[in-house]
Amino acid sequence: MQQILIDACGWVAIIDSGMNIDTELLRVVGPAQMLLLDSVRQEVERLNNVRPRKKSLLLTLLEQKSQPIEALTLDSAHPDDQLFDLAVAHTIPVLTVDIELKRRLYEQGLPILEVSNNQRLQLVEPL
Repeated sequence: MQQILIDACGWVAIIDSGMNIDTELLRVVGPAQMLLLDSVRQEVERLNNVRPRKKSLLLTLLEQKSQPIEALTLDSAHPDDQLFDLAVAHTIPVLTVDIELKRRLYEQGLPILEVSNNQRLQLVEPL
């Protein structure tokens, strides 16, 4: 089973696209287990609180579909740094649309899952 780290902006992109995350993960990587850092969950909560009620980020769904994972270190409380450290340590793809995080992961030779314009997931493999 492929593990996938979830970034807050990646989850927002999934919800905003209206895609079926289960179908797309199965299509792109096969059976998958989403992993959720507490700092990312808190970021999604903050984002959800400033969005209109009709545009809920479905935090309950995210929690149901993912397993919690601990950050390797709390030296940095920033979710992107925690995601990057976990991805490097365990070679786990990160689902994100954050350009800076994608650049860091790509430069490290790590796979990235992103939401494409046509409501589909796309796996970007390193060179």
